[in-house]
Amino acid sequence: MHYYFIISVFLFCLGLYFSITAKNFILVLIGIELILNATNLNLVAFDVLNQNSEGKMASLFVILVAACETAVALAIILNVYRYIKTMNPEQV
Repeated sequence: MHYYFIISVFLFCLGLYFSITAKNFILVLIGIELILNATNLNLVAFDVLNQNSEGKMASLFVILVAACETAVALAIILNVYRYIKTMNPEQV
């Protein structure tokens, strides 16, 4: 059971690294998605550990929020790219 938590910590750290050191906005989004997936893995692991379904419901809610966040962020990125012609967060 503790392997799920180790994988979740690894995913969270990898997502945090991508979010901080990314050279374009797409990698920042990938980092945020990795962080949200680490959260989902923890929720489901605690759900299995506690034998209830609250973690699965919360995980579905996190997946819904992540999908909406990705759609809005991609729309913003495309509009920023249209006007500024760069994907580098440091130049925006």
